[in-house]
Amino acid sequence: MKVPDSSGNIIAITGPPGIGKSCLVDGLLQRLTPALKVAVLAVDPTSPLSGGALLGDRIRLSVLDDKTKSDSIYVRSVATRSSSGSMPSIVQGLASHLLANAFDMVLIETVGAGQSEMRCAAVANRIIVVEGPARGDSVQAEKAGLLELADLIVVNKADLEGADRVINDLTISLTINEDAPPIVKTSAITGEGLDELAEKVTNLEERTSSRRARCRQKLLMAHENILIENPLFEGILDRMSQEGLELVDALRELSE
Repeated sequence: MKVPDSSGNIIAITGPPGIGKSCLVDGLLQRLTPALKVAVLAVDPTSPLSGGALLGDRIRLSVLDDKTKSDSIYVRSVATRSSSGSMPSIVQGLASHLLANAFDMVLIETVGAGQSEMRCAAVANRIIVVEGPARGDSVQAEKAGLLELADLIVVNKADLEGADRVINDLTISLTINEDAPPIVKTSAITGEGLDELAEKVTNLEERTSSRRARCRQKLLMAHENILIENPLFEGILDRMSQEGLELVDALRELSE
């Protein structure tokens, strides 16, 4: 297995809940390891009420039962915590640390699709968007802006009716782009397309048209980090919720 180029060794896998991202990650780990050492950072949403998170992605990875492969795999679940989107800033530091400690690739499995998922562009070098049939709107990812960032599109659940229609719809919608991302059809159940996907993951090239969008997300996350790391942040947040401190006043205090 070829070691991926260092410019593309942090790969985000994003898509709507229930589309099979965890199963695809499992299939990739089956094929990439033990030739490569792969780390998986699985982002779990934090409850706005309890502050807790499920952090249960390990139980969905059957590859960890294989001792010959599990020694080459590291899995960590990460709660979103105070991040406004669903990509906590700590993920970037974790990914860099893992790559500096002998891992060849970091796969980031995100919470789901939507505007907040565009935040994965602030961390990942490459982005894989997962779509599938029977969702009611086969180009929902395009409306969310994710296709602007995608380096590869995976249409999963190819064993279900409607997968070919999704591929056709996406292909038509992407014809306006000169450097449209490739589309791979997969099924985590039958194994269709997983070998091709594993090969593409290790040779995934960045789309030229996605660079500006990625830079925008990097700036937004950096700005948010400055805000959250401000020692006054939590106190001002309490005053806004408990005492009615106005937003304009809160912003002024944080900028002083």
